[in-house]
Amino acid sequence: MTPDFDLVVIGGGINGTGIARDAVGRGASVLLAEMGDLAGATSSASTKLIHGGLRYLEYYEFDLVRKALKEREVLWKAAPHIAWPMRFILPHHKDLRPAWLLRLGLFLYDHIGGRKLLPATRTVPLDRGPFAQGLKSMFRKGFEYSDCWVEDSRLVVLNARDAADRGAEIATRTKCISARRENGLWRVVLRDLSSGTDRTVTAKVLVNAAGPWVAEMLTGVVGANRRSNVRLVKGSHVVVPRLFDHDRCFIFQNADGRIIFAIPYETDFTLIGTTDVEFEGDATGVQISPDEISYLCAAVSEYLKEPVTPDDVVHTYSGVRPLYDDGASDAKAATRDYVLELEGGENGVPALLSVFGGKITTYRKLAEHVLEKLAPFLPFKTGEWTAGASLPGGDFPAQKFEEEVATLRKDFGFLDERFARRLCHAYGRDTWRLLAGAASEAHLGRKFGADLYEREVRWLIEREWARTADDILWRRSKLGLRLSKEEAGALDEFVVSEVAALANAAA
Repeated sequence: MTPDFDLVVIGGGINGTGIARDAVGRGASVLLAEMGDLAGATSSASTKLIHGGLRYLEYYEFDLVRKALKEREVLWKAAPHIAWPMRFILPHHKDLRPAWLLRLGLFLYDHIGGRKLLPATRTVPLDRGPFAQGLKSMFRKGFEYSDCWVEDSRLVVLNARDAADRGAEIATRTKCISARRENGLWRVVLRDLSSGTDRTVTAKVLVNAAGPWVAEMLTGVVGANRRSNVRLVKGSHVVVPRLFDHDRCFIFQNADGRIIFAIPYETDFTLIGTTDVEFEGDATGVQISPDEISYLCAAVSEYLKEPVTPDDVVHTYSGVRPLYDDGASDAKAATRDYVLELEGGENGVPALLSVFGGKITTYRKLAEHVLEKLAPFLPFKTGEWTAGASLPGGDFPAQKFEEEVATLRKDFGFLDERFARRLCHAYGRDTWRLLAGAASEAHLGRKFGADLYEREVRWLIEREWARTADDILWRRSKLGLRLSKEEAGALDEFVVSEVAALANAAA
């Protein structure tokens, strides 16, 4: 019996889209099903860093740190519009980790990850100059090092777009309600949550990349009769008005052994995170608790002259991380590395691979390792290929972003600096396709608020699977920070109308 697909992937987060992209690029036929929006859960709720994880060195996770550090420049080169270098300052706190330990950790950080383009660690004064702004006088020196920033939800969407461009089918708002082995294949029942209709497809291999729902997939959908090794940990962030004028990120040590980031965010804000809280229950729509807000505000206030209070918070977000349960007693010590569990694949039993854990930074390597395990069961025409391949819009040199912005403004003279920069950061060289033929803002259509126009909204609906205002305002962009409630409501009405028209046309 010929299957409909070689591979069905369940889960449209960073791991699922990364696996789908890699597999279709090797010649496999692929269907990805996501029950909500792409990056609708954990993958849009990260701290948005491509980093090795400096604190993981304390838990002797050297392999994880090395693997992640090597990926920083690979991902920066693949998507220089949505990823870019960021310098981090770690103030020395005399009552916490000693300076020699910090220097040792940063020495390892500089030298075990194949750093080539990113600048090295240095010591900086915190009692004078730009980095003293807002800090308590007790902090006199800090250690500055390099990592990278990434627009996490856009990274997911761009992986899905590249997968689709190469022939994969991406089915959002589509829930897997049953998966059973029949006649040497997987028989997978998918429900379109928009229409309520069911569809049955067959596949050689099933990948369970359902994130916080990985255990539910195994027991409720696949019907496996075993305990899953997943540990759910909630991480929350708050956004406040900008705390510092400079472009550095602070990484603050906390008395409980955790670290807290304070990161320049969307020009006018500072992002503060994250927490690590054990979580039970349904991860859908998870929200920050008052205790978490107070914790984050208090943690950064230990370092600031003017404390941050819950009243300063203008936005929050939370996500549930599906960590592998390695038996660690404390959530902050649980491994962030991924674990892949393969079941079947022999004697005609179709293979099931489940993904536990993982990080945004290592998603590409995770995909390679998944496909290495699945290679005996799939008709690959080529081997590893993603390390040197650009994501959509990212086909320009990693260190030439400013030149791209300047060229865009020259080609579309009606764009101001801020608008041009936002578009370049979101779409890279695809911005020219998005704006094609526009000679003024009037050619961009209806304005919904801030610098969001109909032309961009239609692009997101037609090319990036946006189906609601939230998809656009909080995952395809962060313009939710700038549109009023009334403006967001008007946008949602427009999007719903356009999506309905597309569905009718397709029917």
